Amino acid sequence: MKVILTQDVPNLGHPGDVKNVSVGYARNYLIPKGLAMQATAGVMKDFERRQAAESRRDERLAARAEALAQRLSEVTLTFEAKASDKGRLFGSITTADIAEALEREIGEKFDRRKHILSEPLRQVGEHAVPVRLTADVKAEVKVVVKPEGGELPEAPLAETAEEPAPEDDSDEPSESQ
Repeated sequence: MKVILTQDVPNLGHPGDVKNVSVGYARNYLIPKGLAMQATAGVMKDFERRQAAESRRDERLAARAEALAQRLSEVTLTFEAKASDKGRLFGSITTADIAEALEREIGEKFDRRKHILSEPLRQVGEHAVPVRLTADVKAEVKVVVKPEGGELPEAPLAETAEEPAPEDDSDEPSESQ
């Protein structure tokens, strides 16, 4: 008996596959559980029509996701947060904060769990945050984290990297003891 699978069936096939199975397997298991339907001429024609409509819808969604990815790559989000002298934030910029800012900026709703793929931001500076729009389409959003009431500490960060070296040479007092 020929059947069209409507759901994924282990060891048999995927939705849309036309399979030849035994009559008992089809009548007693596949059809009653809604995993398949009998492959008649009318059902086959209807199924093909539905698949064509689904593929057109998928193409439209992919084109829309590509356009949105292009818009997202041009977006720069700026956050201000309390930070230490070394550029470490007291707290973090979370994925929920990023999703909310993107929603305000773009006008589209973003789910922080599904779309935003980064860990919370805990450093001052520029970050590239990946955003997943579909399984195939990803975009990167530029996020700038500034300390509250100040500019990005580019020069002070370089100075703090040089400061520990003189402190490490202070082993002399331990030798004189």
